[in-house]
Amino acid sequence: MELFEAIKTRRSIRHYKTDLVPEELVQKVLEAARWAPSWSNRQRSRYLVIRDKGKRKKLADSLRPGNSAAVALTEAPVAIVVCAEPGKAGYTAGDKVTGGSDWKTSTTNKGNLYLFDAGLAMQNLVLAAHALGLGTVFVGAFQVNNVAEAIDLPEGMEMIAMTPLGYPSEGGRTPSRKELSELVFNEQ
Repeated sequence: MELFEAIKTRRSIRHYKTDLVPEELVQKVLEAARWAPSWSNRQRSRYLVIRDKGKRKKLADSLRPGNSAAVALTEAPVAIVVCAEPGKAGYTAGDKVTGGSDWKTSTTNKGNLYLFDAGLAMQNLVLAAHALGLGTVFVGAFQVNNVAEAIDLPEGMEMIAMTPLGYPSEGGRTPSRKELSELVFNEQ
């Protein structure tokens, strides 16, 4: 699949077939995530692959009530949890080297540029999955403590997002997009 086609046709998939995803395809998706850009090539994103139905159910239970991604996490045969190591991206020799107070987070008080790194990795992951005929849905709203407990998150790591991964049982909805003229400004 051509890149721009993948970008324009990728959709959030909330219902999956139970067909197993071959390990080769899971590895291709993770390889795409691995090649995402990261601040100063620090590569601080980590990927946890969960196939166990009980653990995927715990992930689903960590979502807010009514979140349609909960069903997706239990239906899809695989879930991928993206974690990152805070306080590494945006720092050199322990000193913050990026500007702006928005780089702070209340939970760690260490620069949160790692969130952007993880977002770039997640974008590569979901586009690669789509190009391979697999579905994903970006899940970012969850009860952090419940997920950390379910996956036995090591100290010093922060959970960023997760996605189910599997074969779609139905297509996703195509959302409307603003016109480029509403989003792009030249010179000022």
